[in-house]
Amino acid sequence: MAGEYMVRPDCRYFLGDRPCRYHKEEGVRCSDCKYYDPIKMRILIVKLGAMGDVLRTTPLLEALKRRHTGCRISWVVDEESQELLENNPSIDRILPYGPEALSRLLVEEFDLIINLDSLPKSACLSSLARGKKKLGFGLDKKGSVFPFNEEAEEWFRMGIDDELKRKNRKTYQEIIFEIMGLKFKKEELIVNLREEEKDFAGQFSKRYDLKGKKIIGLATGAGGRWELKKWTIEGYLKLIDRIDSGIKDTKILLFGEKGEIERNREIIKRSKAPLINTGHENTLREFLSLLSLCHLVVTGDTLAMHAAVALKRKVVALFGPTSSSEVELYGRGEKIAPDMDCLCCYKKTCAKHPNCMESIDPNTVFQVVRKLL
Repeated sequence: MAGEYMVRPDCRYFLGDRPCRYHKEEGVRCSDCKYYDPIKMRILIVKLGAMGDVLRTTPLLEALKRRHTGCRISWVVDEESQELLENNPSIDRILPYGPEALSRLLVEEFDLIINLDSLPKSACLSSLARGKKKLGFGLDKKGSVFPFNEEAEEWFRMGIDDELKRKNRKTYQEIIFEIMGLKFKKEELIVNLREEEKDFAGQFSKRYDLKGKKIIGLATGAGGRWELKKWTIEGYLKLIDRIDSGIKDTKILLFGEKGEIERNREIIKRSKAPLINTGHENTLREFLSLLSLCHLVVTGDTLAMHAAVALKRKVVALFGPTSSSEVELYGRGEKIAPDMDCLCCYKKTCAKHPNCMESIDPNTVFQVVRKLL
């Protein structure tokens, strides 16, 4: 019987432990299946986190699919970032970081393994994985991170030398494309909302009567790790006041993680203008869908900035301790940073007063918001 039945495990849709989607839907069999799509190259991307970095790595997908016709792309990612990659047709398989992903990497063989992150956890995975060619970073037998290829050397050195990081003027996308031996052609970040997620945003819009209004999103936080990346509450309050008095027909949405609950409550309490709190219990996909309602987003260097860019919204990005040069806004926004010599320090705390984020002028931010709208 086995000899009479053809199986094509090299097909993109072959699952092995259960029937493929087309067998379930149409009853087709491997021997005469019109959907047979042979995998010509197996590619593994190791990019675990942080969330914004995961999102701004997605432009590679279009370039990889274009260069390697018929490739199958698997992506190992931290579980908390997995939702960012969902509903992305360029990714054939998402492997959440954990025991199952690790065991698969020790067995499967790939034609190309890409790890653009010099974190030891990521580097270890890319070294353990079985691959014919590896680009980016690995971990050697002494436990040290090293660049697999010459093109990764520059990014490696920027990771360990603050002065080189500060002098860099290339965007992250330009850098990772160079590591891949590719030319960055403004390939976009990718977020594809499902219909039910668009409906979720639509219901929110109806509830708060957003139709026909200029929707401005304020992402007030920066995650728990980088307190210094947050703009001040006073800065947001002054900006809100200027928007309310200076731009007609606006609605202002507040975005923030669970760590920003008290921060946003204080902003709402002290604001003279009406504000809409989008909430802190939304799933990651719900957050993305609500962010898509905005015409413009004011944000620090955080997930909201990268997500707004991916959703093709206008962005006013506020920078201080991190590199503004690395961020690509695709011509749909502006970056604001104070005139200080110590910018791009990557420090988590600062003894200076006012520090870089405290020095950002609300009037400057307002003028950019009004111009972009």
